[in-house]
Amino acid sequence: MTIEISFEFFPPKTPDGVEKLRATRAQLALLKPKFVSVTFGAGGSTQQGTLDTVLDMAKDGLEAAPHLSCIGSSKDNLREILERYRANGIRHIVALRGDLPSGMGEVGELRYASELVAFIRAEHGDWFHIEVAGYPEYHPQARSPRHDLENFARKVKAGANAAITQYFYNADAYFRFVDDARKLGVDVPIAPGIMPITNYSQLMRFSEMCGAEVPRWVAKRLESFGDDKEAIRAFGLDVVTQLCERLLKEGAPGLHFYTLNAATATKAVCERLGYAGRLA
Repeated sequence: MTIEISFEFFPPKTPDGVEKLRATRAQLALLKPKFVSVTFGAGGSTQQGTLDTVLDMAKDGLEAAPHLSCIGSSKDNLREILERYRANGIRHIVALRGDLPSGMGEVGELRYASELVAFIRAEHGDWFHIEVAGYPEYHPQARSPRHDLENFARKVKAGANAAITQYFYNADAYFRFVDDARKLGVDVPIAPGIMPITNYSQLMRFSEMCGAEVPRWVAKRLESFGDDKEAIRAFGLDVVTQLCERLLKEGAPGLHFYTLNAATATKAVCERLGYAGRLA
């Protein structure tokens, strides 16, 4: 089965975290992902950590795509970051609006991801392959579903090559989002974001923050397992694998896994799907 997959990681903050991530990516690299992405903290709070992690991964032959957010950053700061990536041969960027860190009052010179995409194109032409974010269940701060879709189309038309969605567990939401985006002239690949399920309370907390809906039947089943971690993992594996199977069967261009810097759950889903690595 030929599937394009990619993985998201976050920059570790401790030496132990660095070693854990190296072990994780060594396992997942065997699946030959199309690329791996590395997150960028609110207001650029992990700027150096993102760069260090990306360069470390690139040394291992992985195509590493740093996240870059514009909120709280000046054009000069963004220009410097982009030039550092380019100087190190990085050609893939995930361009995001991002969030202001707590206590930071300055929004910055660029307010929206569409402006960031346009800025990258103006500064570097076609050097970077640019990914942007999509929200099948709509951004939690969106004024309306229509406004959110228009914002998404604006980002793509500013010069994005592809998109990755927020995670979800309702495949219909993804397919409706793609259909609606196509009607607005969006013609780039839109890869669904996949969050493996391993921890009930963590999943509900993340989902509340980002506006992702966990279906009631899934939440109730997970809650019923209490502290039985194995039961949660087994049920979560079934739910996520079935979701991925439907997405791929009905035309999704690939899968982007939010790994949380752990390999086991993502690897298990890929194995269930019969994925054995990209063809050389």
